[in-house]
Amino acid sequence: MDLSQWISHHAGRTPARIALRFENQDISYASLAGQIDDIASALAAHRVGPGDRIAWLGLNSPAMLATLFACARIGAIFMPLNWRLAAPEHQAMLAACVPALLFVEESFVGESFARQIASAGTACVSLGAAWPQGWASWTSFLDSGRGRPAPAAGGADGAPVLLCYTSGSTGRPKAALLSQEALACNAANSVDMHALGADDRVLTTLPLFHVGGLNILTLPALQAGCTVTLHPKFDPDATFDAIARDRITLTVLVPAQLDAMLTHPRWPQADLSSLRVISTGSTLVPLRIIRAVHARGVPLVQVWGATETSPIAACQHADEAIRTAGSTGRAARHCELRIADVAGNEVPPGVAGEVWVRGANVMNGYWGDSEATAKTLADGWFHSGDLGHLDEEGFLTIDGRIKDMIISGGENVSPAEVEAVLLDCPDIAEAAVVGRPDTRWGEVVVAVIAPAPGAKLERERVLALFDGRLARFKHPKDVVVVSALPRTALGKVSKEDVRRLIARLAGANAGTGEQMACR
Repeated sequence: MDLSQWISHHAGRTPARIALRFENQDISYASLAGQIDDIASALAAHRVGPGDRIAWLGLNSPAMLATLFACARIGAIFMPLNWRLAAPEHQAMLAACVPALLFVEESFVGESFARQIASAGTACVSLGAAWPQGWASWTSFLDSGRGRPAPAAGGADGAPVLLCYTSGSTGRPKAALLSQEALACNAANSVDMHALGADDRVLTTLPLFHVGGLNILTLPALQAGCTVTLHPKFDPDATFDAIARDRITLTVLVPAQLDAMLTHPRWPQADLSSLRVISTGSTLVPLRIIRAVHARGVPLVQVWGATETSPIAACQHADEAIRTAGSTGRAARHCELRIADVAGNEVPPGVAGEVWVRGANVMNGYWGDSEATAKTLADGWFHSGDLGHLDEEGFLTIDGRIKDMIISGGENVSPAEVEAVLLDCPDIAEAAVVGRPDTRWGEVVVAVIAPAPGAKLERERVLALFDGRLARFKHPKDVVVVSALPRTALGKVSKEDVRRLIARLAGANAGTGEQMACR
């Protein structure tokens, strides 16, 4: 069964049920199925076939989801682009994957962008009322398929259907190729994780260009026959409004979104009574955020995974959220976890190692990068690059990235452990911990922090946060204060850029005899 049949199934059984709510528009499952048919017919009219890429640059929209399902119908590959990137970055991605068609929201059709895309020879469709010369409009694109029968379902389970770029938090982003089977397996993991049923009402505010927004709840909810309230992008007020108005039962909010809501004046009195669960993940989740959400009577459950795992590989369930706060849960229902040492041997509970994942939710490989694919998918497992450990019950705690591990005086220091202490302070909005070369210790720990609005942070006060909480060798030796941490286009802290910042400061201070401190 290809993904589009999820929608046609519900259109046949409950045609009037609302599939999507978007900008005061209700779209039934029958209507969504019709849109998928129309788009699939238009793609076929443009001679798009199995394996062809269809790129999409735009904010969240029903048309974006319908196009993904239409690609699944004909065996094409949907390639959502991050609208936060610059035109040259898009150009590089399009040159590497060369789509048959590129759909662009009107607000992103700038003159510079249009010239660069046109030079690649890709046929382009504008999603708005205006479009550059030589581009088609969305209406004319759909008209090209009028009168043609909708293509029959033909996407195979193992056929690739989604090409998503990784976050690039530790290097160059790579394009992970996910199959229809991977998305179906991930949906089954989500159903188990959330006890997801047709009566649930889901809110999506994360961008659909990333697996977190698309796959943790949105696609699983549509498979289950739920109603999804879809926002173009995140806005705290719109989120509060939707939760109360639409009686939302499930939503995914990453820590940055939760922070924006917790500091909003509406948080203390917001109507959250309909929420069964909030899911979170993507990065380290500070305990202060977990405690604040639980204090409102809503379980906050964590997801761990990667673009390469669709992403649900480990997760908490609602009844585990409070007891195992800080953990990312146990292996998801339909996959396995393994913690391995540098030789690839499985390590016992409590011992840290690289987290490996095996299951049908794992990617086919990286587009155009067989070397990276072979390295990452070695021995039948996905090698995540994350350092973690399991407890006796099988609950996973992530200790950081392997390449981020700091070795100071022969002792291993996990940046995630140090960052957790920093982020537990309400006056610290962002934190990243990296190692700085040191002639005596090999490396020393350096903390880079961004204060919360209105907060003033002194070096000694920051260092005092660690007293009695972590061993002395784990304490930062320097603290650098910045207005904001450098982030990737997907919103994750870029450790490479943080290291470069520390290297520049170290170079500037060389020969002055000064230490780096709060600045």
